[in-house]
Amino acid sequence: MKGIRELSPPLRLALLSLVVCGLLFPVIMTGIGEVAFPSQSQGSQIYFEGRSVGSVLVYQNFSLPVFFHPLNSSVAGSDPDVPFSFALKQVSRVHNATGIPVSVLKQILEKFKQYTLFFFGSAFVNVVEVNIYLVQNYPSVYSPYLKPGNG
Repeated sequence: MKGIRELSPPLRLALLSLVVCGLLFPVIMTGIGEVAFPSQSQGSQIYFEGRSVGSVLVYQNFSLPVFFHPLNSSVAGSDPDVPFSFALKQVSRVHNATGIPVSVLKQILEKFKQYTLFFFGSAFVNVVEVNIYLVQNYPSVYSPYLKPGNG
């Protein structure tokens, strides 16, 4: 009996730690995240015609010439952010495939341009956001490519 009594406090502490650290803390942190950062806690999803089509944090497979593409490297992986200069190099291809004027495509890229350190860092563009913008604002150009299975 003495052995069981000696084990009781450590077992109670282990059970209490399990409940607090394994259940209460994650539930509380998830609730705070949902309230304080609703978009980020839901995966920063992009919606098109009322349904989720992806996330701005993970590149979606836009492989056709009418879309802007990510960098193809094992380092970039699924990152949808590309250097602004790389996006500019794709303007002529997208123009040739869609007929959207080069000047308009450059304005769209400028609209979506961001910087790594405010205005001091490197300029980049999220190609998922740009592609969704193009689809939404040029439906006559992009409607043939919106069928499931098309890149």
